[in-house]
Amino acid sequence: MATPAAVLTPGGAEYGIWRVIMASSVGTMIEWYDFYIFGSLAVYLSPKFYPPGNDTLALIAYLSTFAVGFIVRPFGALFFGRIGDLVGRKYAFLVTLSIMGGATALIGLLPTYKTAGWFAPIALLLIRVLQGLALGGEYGGAAVYVAEHVPDNKRGFYTSFIQITASLGFFVSILVVLGTQSAMTKEQLADWGWRVPFLLSVILVSISLYIRLKMRESPIFSRIKAAGMTSAKPLTEAFTVWPNLKRVLISLFGATAGQGVIWYTGQFYALFYLQAVLKINARTGYIIVAIALLLAMPFFTLFGALSDRVGRKWLMMAACLLSIVSYIPIYKQMQAAAGNNVVTVRSTTNKVTGAISLTPMTIDAAGQQVPAKEAANPNIPLLVLLVFIQVMFVCMIYGPIAAYLVEAFPARIRYTSLSLPYHIGNGVFGGLLPLIGLTLCARTGNIYAGLYYPVIVAAITLVTGSLLLKETHGTLIWDEYNQAKQP
Repeated sequence: MATPAAVLTPGGAEYGIWRVIMASSVGTMIEWYDFYIFGSLAVYLSPKFYPPGNDTLALIAYLSTFAVGFIVRPFGALFFGRIGDLVGRKYAFLVTLSIMGGATALIGLLPTYKTAGWFAPIALLLIRVLQGLALGGEYGGAAVYVAEHVPDNKRGFYTSFIQITASLGFFVSILVVLGTQSAMTKEQLADWGWRVPFLLSVILVSISLYIRLKMRESPIFSRIKAAGMTSAKPLTEAFTVWPNLKRVLISLFGATAGQGVIWYTGQFYALFYLQAVLKINARTGYIIVAIALLLAMPFFTLFGALSDRVGRKWLMMAACLLSIVSYIPIYKQMQAAAGNNVVTVRSTTNKVTGAISLTPMTIDAAGQQVPAKEAANPNIPLLVLLVFIQVMFVCMIYGPIAAYLVEAFPARIRYTSLSLPYHIGNGVFGGLLPLIGLTLCARTGNIYAGLYYPVIVAAITLVTGSLLLKETHGTLIWDEYNQAKQP
């Protein structure tokens, strides 16, 4: 029983694997869609749920929009990781999908501040917490569930389909927002149309739940549970036993922290830079990023499959190195491609919320700094190419990382152990990148200062990973069960 392929029915192995991947990927994509749609529609949510001039509620708005969903993700990873290692992978990610889908649909049904007063923003904050907790438990379950079904020599390839889901969810959220904007007037969108993308998740989640309910438990987990080999205290075993805790810390600083900032730089920060710094029309900025994402998505599986041949570690380290040396030159090319000669930014801080807004500045004919106008004729093909290159770095590190994380930890505590470093790396190191980047640009006036943070974090991962990260390529994840059963 060297590989899990033997567990699948003879003659139906490939079909079984693809059904497992579809059940896991569709649900995970929907959860990412639900999570991102909140941020994409923030401009419409704020005036609906937060009254102007109220310090307390403005602070709640700020926290719910920028931080809460990211900060609680590691707690969701711990909570649902424990359930996944005690009860089962399938049960845990059925619950996460139900919570995320239900929470997102509730946003579409929430009364506004005008009709419900304080209840509206407080309920929205609680829903955002539920979204973050659910997402914290979803990824680990999906990655482990797929990885424990597939052959050892194709784990990078098959798990890379899970890796597509985050970018695909972002892509779909952009399409839905653009489609909703095109289908109605601005007044209709502001009045009731903003509810539509949230309510759509009910249909998507129902389909995914139907698929997942028909799936069986992971074969490895089923065997270790039947044999009484599961951990009685997965949290304690994962984070207080030094060899396991050491693997968690190395995985965080040697892999997922760098992966998190590369992921968010190549997609969210690129979008922020286009719209807020280079003054690219907001709709055009969305289209540029959407095209780059669509073109790059096949490369997640390419790099996942490549990691099955050459290994996971050095592909991920290469992505960190390329990001470190390329980010600033790439963003200088983006500045030139915009065509409106933005040279610096000036910032103002909202006295109520503390939120920072930027005013891009250019040089006029008299040599004076003046506010830059919206880019009238940006080089869109070049901008798509430059964002595409950044997403390629994402594919290079994100494609193999699910296979690495699964192979790095034993099955009895796998869900718990891999979920925490993944969500700290992505939810904290990566998720706060847009806010940190905005702050650095505002404090310095340097339009490239926001890149210092991802470059430094990627450098830490490059050094830590190069020295301490073990190559897991070729790991036979059934061995721990087989060896334990031997007399």
